[in-house]
Amino acid sequence: MLNSNTQSEFHLISMKFKMVREASLKIAEPLSEEDMQVQSMPEASPIKWHLAHTSWAFETFILKPHCKNYRVFNQKFEYLFNSYYNAIGQQFPRAQRGLLTRPDYKEVLAYRQHIDLNMLDFIEKLLPENESLINLLLLMINHEQQHQELMLTDIKHAFFVNPEYPVYKKSKSPEYVASPLQWKKHAAGLYEIGHKNESFYFDNEGPRHHAYLDSFAITSRLITCGEYLEFIENGGYQQASLWLSEAWSSIQSDKITSPFYWIKKQGKWFHYTLSGLIPLELNSPVMHINYFEANAYAASVDKRLPTEQEWEVASTDISLEGSYCDLDRLHPCTARGNDLQQMFGELWQWTSSSYNAYPGFKAPEGAIGEYNGKFMVNQYVLRGGSIATPRDHIRASYRNFFYPDASWQYTGIRLAETI
Repeated sequence: MLNSNTQSEFHLISMKFKMVREASLKIAEPLSEEDMQVQSMPEASPIKWHLAHTSWAFETFILKPHCKNYRVFNQKFEYLFNSYYNAIGQQFPRAQRGLLTRPDYKEVLAYRQHIDLNMLDFIEKLLPENESLINLLLLMINHEQQHQELMLTDIKHAFFVNPEYPVYKKSKSPEYVASPLQWKKHAAGLYEIGHKNESFYFDNEGPRHHAYLDSFAITSRLITCGEYLEFIENGGYQQASLWLSEAWSSIQSDKITSPFYWIKKQGKWFHYTLSGLIPLELNSPVMHINYFEANAYAASVDKRLPTEQEWEVASTDISLEGSYCDLDRLHPCTARGNDLQQMFGELWQWTSSSYNAYPGFKAPEGAIGEYNGKFMVNQYVLRGGSIATPRDHIRASYRNFFYPDASWQYTGIRLAETI
């Protein structure tokens, strides 16, 4: 029999499971079935696929191996909705997910309802001493929250491809004020890096370890559209000396002259948002910047990007307040005051750190070990979360990672310098 504390813990887990599952459907709510079918590039996925894949994850990693009498919804889904887990089996080609017109949306909804009913029943029967199973459940809940962010960024990309620039959800952007750019100094020293044994963290956030840092300073806010526009007008995209070689060849061949989602019409700049195409807000933080652009901008002002260790140290004692995944206001907040601002829940911030393992890292055994470890190559770490990140999903030690040419995520620029 469960004691009251354990019953309370399971109740909270059950509530979070239901809230997260409902939140995914809330993101899909403004969309038509045609919207949910489209796949605009190989790196993105249809909304319908996200809704099915997150259900597949609960079924594959929890219900099938741990629920004795579980009935599989559809055997074919193991192949259709497996993302990249080779230990599970073959996967339908990622770049062709938009071709999966069947199962249709109604069947995907039925699949989700089947998973929800079985999962809620299973959570009630979890044994309190089975800590590893509870951790696996929390991982799957957080996995769905990651896909909620991808749902928003993927549909934004799909809508941008449409020359009518559809509106996902109309919302008014704030009146932006950019406080003066200041530098926040941090002394040299030996710092602890990594998770602090929060109730949940991803395996790549540990083990907690020491890192020595030279004294450094970091900017008080994110770089604005106006500041980045000055970089453009000063010929930033035409100066080879500012760019890494791999980026420069792409800029030349693809004739890139501005950030992704920026459009110039009749001499005026606009940018595409989930509220449609709007005039460029000069005081809003510049977003959808890839690593190459962030690095080039830093070089243009004789600064650099922070390391992920510097970013984490700077974020100590900073409030986790931010815009996060507010579907009624999918815009980053304005920068006011002199304190360190816009650290969390506004835009993911590029660091100069390559995504690799912390000292002592060991991937978990089995298929779940493929979750983070096998991607530790050729990517860069981002910190802080974005306006598409669920509020209770982020923490200072959270390590996001993307390839350096990725622009469709909500990414921005914070500068650093050695002092």
